[in-house]
Amino acid sequence: MESLVLDKTNSNKIIADNSRIKRFRFFDLIFKRSVGLSAVIFILLISGFFLTLLIKSLTSIQTFGFDFYSQSVWNPVENEFGSFPFLIGTLITSFLALIITIPFSVAVSIFLGEYFQKGFFSNLLRNSVELLGGIPSVIYGFWGLFFLVPIIRLLESSLGVPPLGIGIFTTSLLLFIMIIPYSASIGREVIGLVPNNLKEAALALGATKFEVIKDIILPYAKSGIFAGILLALGRALGETMAVTMVIGNSNIIPKSIFSPANTMASVIANEFTEATGDIYVSSLIQIALLLFVVTTLISIIGKQIIKRLGKNG
Repeated sequence: MESLVLDKTNSNKIIADNSRIKRFRFFDLIFKRSVGLSAVIFILLISGFFLTLLIKSLTSIQTFGFDFYSQSVWNPVENEFGSFPFLIGTLITSFLALIITIPFSVAVSIFLGEYFQKGFFSNLLRNSVELLGGIPSVIYGFWGLFFLVPIIRLLESSLGVPPLGIGIFTTSLLLFIMIIPYSASIGREVIGLVPNNLKEAALALGATKFEVIKDIILPYAKSGIFAGILLALGRALGETMAVTMVIGNSNIIPKSIFSPANTMASVIANEFTEATGDIYVSSLIQIALLLFVVTTLISIIGKQIIKRLGKNG
């Protein structure tokens, strides 16, 4: 009798366990399909962006062909459109800002991730850096006009350059301030993830703090630091309002870093609302398509570099 009761109890338990397992599998299947659906929606969204820009720019593509990317004349009155000056302006301002940003962002990352990880000053500096990333770009633009431009005018006067104040160099400095939070925040996080046993082992072997940072921390965190730099570059490439306010809005190829210019984003912001005619509107949309492609290519190249850095590390 007791054995029958035990068998019945065990069978009920087995049935309950099987029911629980089936329920878990059901929820796991729903979760898996939900994640897969989200990935598909994301891919469709990106594809929709590209196809929309491509379709709306077909008029310009059929009219100008590849000459649109190599010509330097932008004359809406005569329906002559070439995007080369804007491509050059975008790349120069973005990469110049990035070159200025790298040493500062790496220094801030090391300072917060290695020397001052905790404490009032660390929290104050960390919050200040993150606050810079949340300030609207139009505020950066006003700050650049009223504070940065007069300083650049004084610099240009001392160098014998026409003291315009606005131009590529001013824009690069403004972008440098705007993109520091992105590279510095990610750099701080990855430096903080370096295992302590590696650093302690190096110190135990007689390495100095500088040698630990140079030979242990930076090589270990280099892929993450580069990812932050890549994110900062993406922000610089697509920045619009702040750049529009200080770059000078000149549709010619810049002759020096102090020359006024235009970027792909700034020319769209300046002229799209006043554009008339199918060719004019389509040309501006084709510039947006070019910006989309350039950003995508740089992102793909950056991801490949990150993978190689990870393998070499």
